[in-house]
Amino acid sequence: MPGLLRGVARTAVVAGTATAVSNRVSRRQGQRWALQDAQYAPDVQYAVPQPAPAPPSGGGVAMDRITALKELAQLKAQDVLTDAEFEAEKARILES
Repeated sequence: MPGLLRGVARTAVVAGTATAVSNRVSRRQGQRWALQDAQYAPDVQYAVPQPAPAPPSGGGVAMDRITALKELAQLKAQDVLTDAEFEAEKARILES
């Protein structure tokens, strides 16, 4: 029986040591990879958005309404919009 206990104790010590070493290695690798990612990460610079061009004066507003109404009719024909949604959007477009 003492030989069996000694074997079990030795196995527990070896397993505990292996777990500790494995955890330490994983932690160190994670830190290295994080440093490498930080080194190679591109510097992201965002462009300043340009202001939208001014709509053409005069006939452009009427053409925009017609285009919007045509797109609205296509959505209704494809059953994307219900009758109530179609009427509400049509009224909003015609009021603007």
